[in-house]
Amino acid sequence: MTTRVKPWRGVMVATALPLREDLSVDFDAYAEHCRWLVAGGCDGVVPNGSLGEYQTLTPEERAKVVETAVAAIGGDRVMPGIAAYGAGEARRWAEQARDAGCRAVMLLPPNAYRADERIVVEHYREVAKAGVPVVAYNNPLDTKVDLTPALLARLHAEGLIVAVKEFTGDVRRAYEIAELAPELDLLVGSDDVLLELALAGAVGWVAGYPNALPESSVALYKAALAGDLTTALPLYRALHPLLRWDSKTVFVQAIKLSMDLAGRKGGPCRPPRLPLVAEEEALVRAATEKALAEGLR
Repeated sequence: MTTRVKPWRGVMVATALPLREDLSVDFDAYAEHCRWLVAGGCDGVVPNGSLGEYQTLTPEERAKVVETAVAAIGGDRVMPGIAAYGAGEARRWAEQARDAGCRAVMLLPPNAYRADERIVVEHYREVAKAGVPVVAYNNPLDTKVDLTPALLARLHAEGLIVAVKEFTGDVRRAYEIAELAPELDLLVGSDDVLLELALAGAVGWVAGYPNALPESSVALYKAALAGDLTTALPLYRALHPLLRWDSKTVFVQAIKLSMDLAGRKGGPCRPPRLPLVAEEEALVRAATEKALAEGLR
């Protein structure tokens, strides 16, 4: 297998985790899903993110998810999420990923409380000791900790991060990040601003909806990065009724439903997540069925 020089670039799918009806993890289905995504043109996977329901996994399950993905598609295509309440625990997950063969990890700031800048920097310093490249994940909507462009530039200048998954949806940040830290890779973090951030200089996409529609998603990403609006705009408009669910609270349930409709195994979610309410399910179902009927895959 050819080693990817920067394994955090390209379409890295934040994988949903297939669960059986008894809510146990179907590791065989997960391995097959990882292989299917790569066969569909995706560059790799990001297990143990929020979409992978990592908060509900036992330590044994969480480790096995990483090991399963690496065995299926190779470590240079696997970038695990290593979020944890403490920096020490996050570092241990980074070490586990490194030892499993992964060549990059993705890390939220401390998310148990509203940490200040001094604490955030020390958090990334501790995890960096694992010796594996770290992609920061900025999601202040959920964590209440904002990795501002200036703070990202500081983390990058210290050699603590190589890229950022930017989830705020504020496209203006792309230009400020490029000015303050021109060597820091920008990754699209929310599906529904893919085109805007790609045109602003993103070099990767930590993606949700390719779990259901990888080929069309990859085609959109490539056209957007190339500035080919003739190809990108119609695809973006066709996919956007689904892509916007990636930024909603029920994104896991929505994406898993779309997977089920597309012939993949999404399955149920573990509590405290509940099934979609009837109105939400109808909207996701209609948008997915329309996309499939239009030939999106």
